[in-house]
Amino acid sequence: MTSPYHQTYAERALNHENPAAKLLLETMERKKSNLAVSVDVTRSEDFLAIVDAAGPYVCLVKTHVDVLEDFDYSLVERLQELSKRHDFVIFEDRKFADIGNTVALQYSSGVYKIANWSHITNAHPVPGSSIVKGLSSVGLPLGRGLLLLAEMSTKGSLATGSYTEEAVRMARAHRDFVIGFIAQRRMDGIGAAPDEAPEDEDFLILTPGVGLESKGDGMGQQYRTPREVVLDSGCDVIIVGRGIYGSEFQPDTIAARAERYMAEGWAAYVERTSST
Repeated sequence: MTSPYHQTYAERALNHENPAAKLLLETMERKKSNLAVSVDVTRSEDFLAIVDAAGPYVCLVKTHVDVLEDFDYSLVERLQELSKRHDFVIFEDRKFADIGNTVALQYSSGVYKIANWSHITNAHPVPGSSIVKGLSSVGLPLGRGLLLLAEMSTKGSLATGSYTEEAVRMARAHRDFVIGFIAQRRMDGIGAAPDEAPEDEDFLILTPGVGLESKGDGMGQQYRTPREVVLDSGCDVIIVGRGIYGSEFQPDTIAARAERYMAEGWAAYVERTSST
C-alpha cells in the first residue's frame, strides 16, 4: 500500500470506513483546501462573521463554543447552515479529559449537546481507553469521529515520547471511531515494532500552530509555515486562527488571508503527493 504521505485525499477517503473521516477527506479534495480556521472569540456576532467570511476557503471550522459569552443553541443552527452553504466540516475542540461515563454525558447532554452537531471532536488520552469507549458510545452511532491529542504546539508540552506512543496505541485499538490525531507530524508506525505496524494504517493529522509571519505569541504558542507542516512533516490539515481573523473582523481581510493560507497549504500538499 502506498504511504498516506503520497496518496491523494480522494484515494485515502476510499480507505476510511468512519463517516466523519470520509467526509473530511472528500471535502478537502472537493474544495482543494486543507485549511481549518480556529474561531476563538467570545461574541456570537464575531464568531458567525468569521465563519461566514472564511467558510469558502476552509475544509473545516474548529470551534470552542464554551468561550462564547452569549451562547444560545440557535447559534448551532446558524453554524450548520453556514456549513452547508460553504461546504465545510465542523470540529468542536472540546478536549475531553475525564472518565467514560462523564465524557459521554458531556458529549451528548448539557447546554451544548456537542454530538448533535459536531462531526469531529477530540480528547486527551490521559484517562486511558475508557474515554474513547465513553465518547464512542455516543458518537459512533451518529457517524462522528474522534481525534486524540498526541502532541501539542505549545512550548514545554508534556505530550511527547511514551505519552505520544500510548496515544497511538489507543487509537489503533479503536480505529472505528478514532480517525486521527492533533499532532505535529505523521504518526505512522509510532509505538509499534516494525513487524507490528498495520500496513493499511492511515490516521489523519490535524496540526495547530501554523503561521505565515509570526513564529510565536507571548503565551507559549509556536508557529510553523504551511509548507513545513504539510510537506516536511506530512500533516493533513493546517489549523489557523488569529493569522486569519486577527483583531479586526473585517470580511474582506479575513477572506484574503484565508485564501492565502488555503493556497499555501494546497501547494504544499500537491508537491507532497507529486513527489516519489
